[in-house]
Amino acid sequence: MSGAVPAVAGSPPAAPPPAAPAGLPPAGPIPWWGLAAVLLGTFISTLNGRLSTFGLGDIRGAVGAGFDEGAWITTAQTVAQMLILPFAIWIGGVFGARRVLIEAALAYAFITLLEGFSSNLGMLLVLQFAGGIASGFFIPLTLSFILRATPPRLWAYGIALYALNLELSLNISASLEGWYVDHLSWRWIFWQNVPLALGMTACFKWGTRPDPKPAVIPKSDRFGLATSGVGMALIYAALDQGNRLDWLNSGLICGLLIAGVILVAVFLLHERTTAMPFINLKVAFGRPLPRLLLLVAFLRLTILSTAFLIPQYLGQVRGFRALEVGQTLIWIAAPQLIVCPLAALSLRRSDPRLVSSVGFILIAIACLIVAHGLTPVWSSDQFLVSQLLQAVGQSFALSGIIFFGILHLKPQDALTFGAAIQTARLMGGQIGTAFIATLVRVRSQTASNHIGQHVTIGDPAVLQRLGAYAAATGRSVDPVTAAGRGATVLGQVVRSAAATQGVIDGFVVIGGLTALALALVVAHKPAPIGPASHLPLFSGLFPPRPAPEPPAAPSGTAAP
Repeated sequence: MSGAVPAVAGSPPAAPPPAAPAGLPPAGPIPWWGLAAVLLGTFISTLNGRLSTFGLGDIRGAVGAGFDEGAWITTAQTVAQMLILPFAIWIGGVFGARRVLIEAALAYAFITLLEGFSSNLGMLLVLQFAGGIASGFFIPLTLSFILRATPPRLWAYGIALYALNLELSLNISASLEGWYVDHLSWRWIFWQNVPLALGMTACFKWGTRPDPKPAVIPKSDRFGLATSGVGMALIYAALDQGNRLDWLNSGLICGLLIAGVILVAVFLLHERTTAMPFINLKVAFGRPLPRLLLLVAFLRLTILSTAFLIPQYLGQVRGFRALEVGQTLIWIAAPQLIVCPLAALSLRRSDPRLVSSVGFILIAIACLIVAHGLTPVWSSDQFLVSQLLQAVGQSFALSGIIFFGILHLKPQDALTFGAAIQTARLMGGQIGTAFIATLVRVRSQTASNHIGQHVTIGDPAVLQRLGAYAAATGRSVDPVTAAGRGATVLGQVVRSAAATQGVIDGFVVIGGLTALALALVVAHKPAPIGPASHLPLFSGLFPPRPAPEPPAAPSGTAAP
C-alpha cells in the first residue's frame, strides 16, 4: 500500500512547490571549492601587478633595462587586462565562466613560469602582455561565478571575500617581494603565481559542476568589442605613463589620449545605433550603476593612493627598503582576515549604505590622523592606528558598495556587472595613482621652494644649523670636509621636510574626497525590495510573506 496520504474529497489539489526565480542558482550544496578558486583568481590578478611595481628595480637590473624602458613592464600587463575585458564578457557568456577560467588559469601558470626565465626586456614585455590577457578573465568572471553558483543567502559572504582578496593581495605584496629578493630570487616574483594558478584550475576542475549551456548565445558585436577594448587600453596606458612623461608635454601621451577618447566615443555611438549592441546603454548609464562605479573607482583611488603615499614617505624620507615598507602595510592586510566576516555579517543584517558609510568615515579619520601628526621622524609604529582604521574602513566600504550594486542587479547582467567592476577597479586605481603621484610631486616641489627661500647663505640661523651638522658629522675629518657634509645634511633635511609636506597634502586631499564620497552614499536611495525577477537576492534572504487567508464564508452560504 502506498505511503501517500489520500486527498480529501472535495479539497483542492495540493499546490506545487514554488519555482525558483529565473536566474538564481539551483538549490544544492555550497561550492566551497569554487569559492576558493574565486579567491585565488582575485588574489592573483592584483598581486602580480603590485609585486612588479615594488620589485621593478630588481627586475630591470635582471633584464638589463633602463628606467624609462623598464617603466613599461607593469604597464604591459594592466593594459592587456583592460584590452581583453570586453572580450572576456562575451567569451564567458558563450563558453561559460568555469571553462574559460580553467583555460585562462592554465595559460597564466605557463606564462608566469616562462617569465622567470626572461633574459631581455623584449621577452619580458611580451610575456607580461600575454599574462595580462590571461589574468584579464579573472575579475569579471569570478564575480559572476559568485552570483551564479552560490545560494543568494551567502552572497554577502562571497562579496566580502571578494573585497578581502583585492585588498589583501595589494598590501602584502611589498613584504613578499622584499622577502623573495632577499632570500630567493627576483624570479619568484613571477613563479609564485604558478602554484596559485594551478590551484585555481584544480578547484574549478574538480570542485565545481560544468556550466549549463546558455539558452541564448550572446550576440557578437566585434566592432564594439574591438573599439571599447582598444580605446580603454590606450587611455589606461596614457594614465600609467603620464606622470613620468610630463603629461600633455609629451606627444606620446597626447596621442594615446586622443586615440583612446576617439575610439571610446565611436564605441558609444556604435552601441547607440547598431541593431546588436554589445551593452545596453540604458542599463550602463541608468541608475544606480554610474554612481556605484564612481564610488568603486574612488575606493581604488583611496586604496592605491594610501598604498602609494606610505611607501613614498618611508622610502624617500626614512630610507626604508621594500621588506621594511611591507612590515607597515601588513597592518592593512592582516586585519582583513577578521574584518571580512564582520563585514559580511553587517551586510546581512543592515543596509549596505550604512556599512559603506562606516567604511568611508573610518578612511577619512585615518587620513586625517596621518595628515595632522606626520613628521619626518615618523616610523612604522606611528602608522599603526591609522592603518588599522584604514583596514576596517576599506573592507567595509568596498564590500558595501559592491553588495549595494548587486541589490539592483538582474541575473542576466551578472557578467556585465563584473566587467564594469573590473573597469572601475583598473581605471579608478590608475587615475588615483596618477593623480596622487602628480599631486605629491608638485606639492613637494612647492614646499621645497618655500623652505628654500628661508635657507640663505649668511643667515645666522642657517650658519648655526650648518655648524651643528658639521660638528655632528666631522669629528674625524678636516673642517672643510666637515662643512661640506654639514651642507649635504642640511639639503637632505630640506628634501625630507618637502617630501613629508607633499605626503601630508596627499592625505588631506584623500580625506576631503572621502567626505564627498560619503555624501554620495548617504544621498543614495535605498535598494529596492521587489519581485524576485528584479531583485533575486532577497528571495533567499527574506522569505515571502504568506498570502492572507480569505474571510470565512457566512453561515448558510457556499464557499467560493
